[in-house]
Amino acid sequence: MITYLIRRLLWLVPVLVGVTFLVFLTMYLAPGDPVKIMLGPRATKETIERVRGELGLDRALPVQYFSWISRIMTGDWGRSIQLRRRVFPLVTSRFTSTALLGFSALLLASLGGIGAGIAAVFKRQTGWDSLFTFLAIVGFSIPVFWLGLILQLVFGVRLGWLPTSGIESSVGGGGVGDMLVHLILPVLALSVEPLALIARMSRSSMLEVIQEDYIKAARSKGLTETMVLLKHALRNAFVPILTVIGMQLGFVFAGSVFVEAIFSWPGIGNLIVNGILARDFPIVQGSILLIALSYVLINLIVDMSYAYVNPSLRYD
Repeated sequence: MITYLIRRLLWLVPVLVGVTFLVFLTMYLAPGDPVKIMLGPRATKETIERVRGELGLDRALPVQYFSWISRIMTGDWGRSIQLRRRVFPLVTSRFTSTALLGFSALLLASLGGIGAGIAAVFKRQTGWDSLFTFLAIVGFSIPVFWLGLILQLVFGVRLGWLPTSGIESSVGGGGVGDMLVHLILPVLALSVEPLALIARMSRSSMLEVIQEDYIKAARSKGLTETMVLLKHALRNAFVPILTVIGMQLGFVFAGSVFVEAIFSWPGIGNLIVNGILARDFPIVQGSILLIALSYVLINLIVDMSYAYVNPSLRYD
């Protein structure tokens, strides 16, 4: 396993370099001049050229890219063009809010999806199983931004049960309870699609496992169906389920951009959107790099956990 871990860690380098290069190139190919956006329409040509030189934007693209990479390697993520603040503390502070939102949604999707999949196996070949399949398809088909707007309209505006924006109340806010209340609608909007996918994978994986001989042997010993499914079938069906859960982390981070914009959540998604609109290259590059690093590391942890979920698996 140590050899496999080292090999995977070494693969992180070209993956992250590839991600940063694509983001860097895409930002520079996009229309708009960050200096003109920052200085406004009344800025003179001399002022624009001077500021562009101060920011290093007058150099060739390969020079800018390798200069940025070299700074990244020394821990200097640059300074925001628009905010004139250091990028690393800015993106890490925002990433904390996004991680809270994303992992809460992933936890809800995992628990709800696995529970729904097991329930569907219990009720297989019945009307409940057909209803489950229909709801899973609907949940997987609903766009996250549309669902966020509907939840905001119904539970926030019409019923007034839950807050519709921010991470805490502006008057008398603060505290864990207030933050949890603000989490409910964004987490629901972000968790429905991965929940549906995890539920379908749980159902199909469990249905495949229960056809095995050791499941029939467990039933022949007089074990209840609940014990057979939860103790024997679930553990052996969990590897593909765990893979899907790890892959959904990418969807959660991508979907958080829409959810944070809808609910004014102060996370890295909002930071990326504002950075793109302002052509703030260091902010966008640093944010994407942090998300890519987190995604790759989480998937590495998922890969390492396979051996603990199923001890028969071995790494070369």
